[in-house]
Parts: sequence; C-alpha cells; structure tokens
Amino acid sequence: MLDIGGISKRFGQVRALDHVTFTVQPGELFGFVGSNGAGKTTTMRIVLGVLTSDGGEVRWKGRPIDADVRRRIGYMPEERGLYPKMKVGEQLEYLARLHGLDAADARASVERWTSRLGVEARIRDEVQKLSLGNQQRVQLCAALVHDPEVLVLDEPFSGLDPVAVEVMSTVLREKADTGVPVIFSSHQLDLVERLCDRVGIISAGRMVAAGTVDELRTGGAERIDVSGPPPGWADGLAGVRVVESGPHGTRVELDGASDQDVLRAAVAAGPVHSFAPHRPPLTELYRDVVAAPAVTEEES
Repeated sequence: MLDIGGISKRFGQVRALDHVTFTVQPGELFGFVGSNGAGKTTTMRIVLGVLTSDGGEVRWKGRPIDADVRRRIGYMPEERGLYPKMKVGEQLEYLARLHGLDAADARASVERWTSRLGVEARIRDEVQKLSLGNQQRVQLCAALVHDPEVLVLDEPFSGLDPVAVEVMSTVLREKADTGVPVIFSSHQLDLVERLCDRVGIISAGRMVAAGTVDELRTGGAERIDVSGPPPGWADGLAGVRVVESGPHGTRVELDGASDQDVLRAAVAAGPVHSFAPHRPPLTELYRDVVAAPAVTEEES
C-alpha cells in the first residue's frame, strides 16, 4: 500500500499542503483531482522524493520512500521530462538501464511498450520531432519501461486524442490488475469517474474528500429528477427545494418531504414521464465539494 500520511509543505508564506492524508491500495486506480495550484503536483513530487515535506511521511509497503524505493516507481511528470534531441528507443533503453535492467531486458521492454502504446514506428526519431500526443505516449513508455511496482502519473491524458486515451486507459487498468497501485491526476473528470476505483479531491492544499464516486454521492440531501408535469409544479411544495426547472424537467431536493410526497404532487400536477433519484456525476460532486466553505485552522 502507498500511504501518504499527513504531509505538509510550505513555500515561503504559501501553504501548499496541509496534512494531506490518503492511501492507494494495491491494484487500485486512484484519481487525484483539484484545480490548478491545489497541491496535486507538490504531493506527487513528495511521493517521488523530489521534494521533502515539512511534516508527515510517505510510505510504500510500510517503508519510507528512499532511493531504493524510488527506483521501483514509475513517474510521469506533467511537463515533458524527456531529452528532446535523443532518439526515442535510445532514450527509453537508457532510462530502463538506470532503473536496473540489463541491456537485453531493457531492449525487450522498449520494444514491448512502444508497440503497446503505438509508437514503435517512431523509435528511431528524436523526441522533439514527435507530435505532442506521441511525446505523451513515449512519456508513458518511460514510466513503464522498468516494470514499476507503483505508478504516479501527473496529467497523463493531456493532449491525447480519443484513441490514445482509450489505449492509455486500458494500459493503466491492466497494470492495476496486476496489483500495481496507480495514482494519476487529471482535469478530465468524466474520464476519472469512468476509470478510477477511488477519487481524492484536493483544494487549497487540503484533502476535502476521498472515496468511491458512490461514497462521495452520500451525505448530501437527496435529489430527484422528474419530467412530465409543467414547469412550476413544485414551487411552494412543503419540504422541497427546487434546484432546477425547465422544459425538460424539474430537479428537486428533499428538505423534510419524502420521495412519495414528491411523486404524489407530481402526479397531481400532470402526467409523469420519469421519476428517478439524481445521481450527480463527478463534475457536479467536485464543484459542490470545492465550493463548500473552507475549514479554518482553528476549526480543524
């Protein structure tokens, strides 16, 4: 298990991380989401040992992160981290050797991953001559070429076309299925929701929510989507707050009323074509969580 335990970090007067705590289980895809500057990249760099935290600790298999552990982590930075004038194949083989593979195993791994990620035809090209999407594929090859025990990926889907997104998604799922913990950040929340086992939301350096998407849906007031009755049918209904209303339907939030109360009122107002609990997507959950009032240090 990758265990991030209460890590904090300041840059001068700026508090970048404030007691950030979460775990990534073996075989789990963990989506790490937050706005720009929320603390995602700083957290990942501390996991890698690139930065030192001011407090807290990161542990892998119960051990603090050290040079030996870092050799077994596959890391993909948000910024391009490859040598632009070096050829793809030579560069990947060099990186594999740095992580401890011998020459034969390194070459075999380069062939396997460039083929798997669709860049085998560019293996003799300089990185700078590739499209941004192909550079991103090569960057993932670099994270995978040494058969890592942990994957830490910062915005791995940035700049990819839909086909490449599917290829990369499949590869990450396959790695997780072998028992590898995979943590990645992304602003593509629909993709995170579809792909990840659990999600962590960070805002202003604090973890504000973590769990499966279904778990993140719990805790708020129940909402119901109703279509059929004319607009305005729920206005003034006791124990109900109208969230949205329009020609395609009405979304109400229960505030004391039951779903059966709402159903009876809807049927009385006109024919009901659909009546179902509202299951908010991750995009909506993220917006609600991040927009919630911040907890001050005195309150925490």
